[in-house]
Amino acid sequence: MVGKRPRWTNRRRLSLISAAVLVPLVVASGPVSIERADATPRSGPGPSGSADPSPSASASPKPSASSSTPASSETAVSPSPPPSPPAPPSGTDSRHEFPAFGAYLDYGPQGMTRMTKLSGWLGGADVRVGHTYLPGDRWSNIEGAPTFLDSWAKWRRASDDRLFVLNVPMLERNEAGLPDAEVRTLLRRGAAGDFDAHFKVLAERLVDLKVPDTVVVLGWEMNGVTYTHRCGPDPAAWKKYWTRIVTTMRAVPGQRFRFDFTPSRGLDAVPWTKCYPGDDVVDIVGMDAYDQPAGKSFDEQVSEPYGLRKQVEFAKEHGKPISYPEWGLFRNGDNPEYMRRMLAWMDKYKPLYNTLTDYCPHGVWQCDENPKASKVYRATLAGRDTTTKPTRPTPPTKPTRPAKCHQIPLGDWVERWLGGTVCVRFDWWERTS
Repeated sequence: MVGKRPRWTNRRRLSLISAAVLVPLVVASGPVSIERADATPRSGPGPSGSADPSPSASASPKPSASSSTPASSETAVSPSPPPSPPAPPSGTDSRHEFPAFGAYLDYGPQGMTRMTKLSGWLGGADVRVGHTYLPGDRWSNIEGAPTFLDSWAKWRRASDDRLFVLNVPMLERNEAGLPDAEVRTLLRRGAAGDFDAHFKVLAERLVDLKVPDTVVVLGWEMNGVTYTHRCGPDPAAWKKYWTRIVTTMRAVPGQRFRFDFTPSRGLDAVPWTKCYPGDDVVDIVGMDAYDQPAGKSFDEQVSEPYGLRKQVEFAKEHGKPISYPEWGLFRNGDNPEYMRRMLAWMDKYKPLYNTLTDYCPHGVWQCDENPKASKVYRATLAGRDTTTKPTRPTPPTKPTRPAKCHQIPLGDWVERWLGGTVCVRFDWWERTS
């Protein structure tokens, strides 16, 4: 401003005088180091090449894009890091040592609340699979009635390594005990396209909810007699209808669904291989595997016709991963040997995911009837891929400074001219040549 002398003029004069006096002393005293004002050391590069990356504030998945690492608080002039490779499909995240696992705990929002508690019971184990079922009573529910899927979608979007598994009935009145003749008629109508619109609505809702990578367990346990969507009355029509549903849902823009073909273990009413609709419309070969019938050992469950071994071999032949959407105790009571062997089986063959059916008589956490099996389950999975293991950044290296080094204040202008503060060692008499 007019009328005022710049205050830096006197400081500049004093700094020059100080420099003139001190330079001979500095030269005589020995080594001098210039410490740059911006010389704070940086830690090693993080996953995306930036220094000291901070955890992302939101882990919501973004289709066709890998997650980015927030910028460091420091401004660094460095080459741009190479682009990160695409993230693996959900449920197979390379950050985890083990395949994804979870439990069916409730069909509604309580299921998600209980997953957090189950994780705590397992010592912080990362329960990454959420599993629920669409009601099969009427078409409006099979379409994913408004608000039914909202909370599940929110849970899935909260972390990009989670897996949302949804059992989808193929026909309404799915547990009404309809006779074979009526089932046959319905399967043929489905194969002709009469029900396509319902599955198009479901697919659009899942995409709109931003869960386009949902695992769809379509027409599960089709080799039995429990459900209207069973295969036995007309396997040819059933396979054609499955293909029609998958084609309809895959035609919805933005979808990345995976379709899980899941029979019940064993022969049941019809060999499940007769219901297999083809590699082009199946992504996963699953199996619902409960400890039954009474008296059957685990080895027999493995070797029986259309049992556990057949599933693994069949999936390998067709180039598909395996899964266990439903499994647990049943006809043989509290059976720790079954629990131990089934967990070991899954560790060996590494299904894409598994979800224990956790209510009585099948479960081990919400069910008090199986304390011995519960102990085995907990001991095996406690701390697995624990959510409490933070990735620690490399601690920054402290600035190195010569021993017995003393900073010489020369004033702001001189330090700016030199590029930093002057540090002088006065221990030159202690050094040997």
